[in-house]
Amino acid sequence: MLVEQVMKAPVITLRATNTIAEALQLLRHHRIRHLPVVDEEGRLLGLVTSQDLRDASPSIFHLHEHLEDLQKPVSTIMKTDLIVGHPLDFVEEVAALFYEHRIGCLPIVNHGKLVGIITQTDLLRTFIELTGVHQPGSQIEIKVPNETGMLSKAAAIISERHVNIASVLVYPAPDPNEKILVFRVQTMNPLPLIRDLQNAGYHVLWPNLPGVTS
Repeated sequence: MLVEQVMKAPVITLRATNTIAEALQLLRHHRIRHLPVVDEEGRLLGLVTSQDLRDASPSIFHLHEHLEDLQKPVSTIMKTDLIVGHPLDFVEEVAALFYEHRIGCLPIVNHGKLVGIITQTDLLRTFIELTGVHQPGSQIEIKVPNETGMLSKAAAIISERHVNIASVLVYPAPDPNEKILVFRVQTMNPLPLIRDLQNAGYHVLWPNLPGVTS
């Protein structure tokens, strides 16, 4: 999946001359946490987050004593050393950037101009959609030898029951000679599938039902 398929666009932005007060108003109105700062041609100049704005705002106990702070331009607090992405980047690569650099959002730039933004929430929503956990169904985990063709063989057994597979994940097992296959299947009764898989010699890890799974 590409970033352009999950990014938000168009993006709510600021100009460098916008005030901190105006930025706060935009955040509250749109219920967002990140505001890219762009120039007149849409080129990315910086980024302001809700945390930046909270840090720059006067305390509620001294609000009337420091109202001038809210009139400062966002250029005085914006971050300019930014990590950016491209619309054709892969989502899994972007997720690695979020994890490695502990960032909350990634501005998406094409030909020097801001074209979108992707946040932690967007990544989480994408992961949920890809795994199919937001749809009714069941999850089956099996341990198989780390050999070519094991995924297709297990999927064929599920297919024989005419059950649709919503998603498949492959995890490494503690033993490097094995791997774990996780099927999200669109059935509320996985027992027939479990029995078929066991009869074919697969070790079912989940669901762990006494007297049913091995």
